[in-house]
Amino acid sequence: MRIWFKIWKDNHLIKDTTIEKNETDTRTHKIFQALEEACYQFDLGKPIWLDLTIAEFKRHAKARFTADCFVESIDFDYLEIHVIEED
Repeated sequence: MRIWFKIWKDNHLIKDTTIEKNETDTRTHKIFQALEEACYQFDLGKPIWLDLTIAEFKRHAKARFTADCFVESIDFDYLEIHVIEED
């Protein structure tokens, strides 16, 4: 599984990273682990999965974490997660 994480500000891509998870784990665990790794790379606190975020991710395998999803303030518009390759 490959997951692409992107940080956007003013409609510009600021940072991005792709994380690959090949463990024999559940899809959900792989996504949570990849999100934790991406947040560590970007020096961010882990965002909260709101109901809207979960619904969007289930529908499109893509979701946006806006400022509402973070406990601390952020200096960008949103963090986007996108599953680009499934096992």
